[in-house]
Amino acid sequence: MKVREIAEALNAEILCGFDGLDTEISCAFGSDLMSDVLAFVKGKTVLLTGLINQQVIRTAEMADLSAIVFVRGKKPEEDIIRLAQENNIIVLLTRDTLYSASGKLYARGLAGIQLD
Repeated sequence: MKVREIAEALNAEILCGFDGLDTEISCAFGSDLMSDVLAFVKGKTVLLTGLINQQVIRTAEMADLSAIVFVRGKKPEEDIIRLAQENNIIVLLTRDTLYSASGKLYARGLAGIQLD
């Protein structure tokens, strides 16, 4: 699924990364625990989270994530968006809860990560 399709499915606002909307995403992961992201997630994944701080961007960078969706309408500060831009991470914002956003993406065929 392309990032633009994720944005459409979630009626999401694109905060940065407009040039990466055709990036292909293979799975999604929802969490507010960045330690879980580091433990379980690897590239071509979109992270859905309600946590809005710089650690989310740093974690996404380390895990080589393509995109982040901030849920519940929680808009990050400008410094967080700027850090995402510097690291070529696409950032979306949806008013959906984490549960609803995950369900919408799953219903459209975007799988969750596989735990080994």
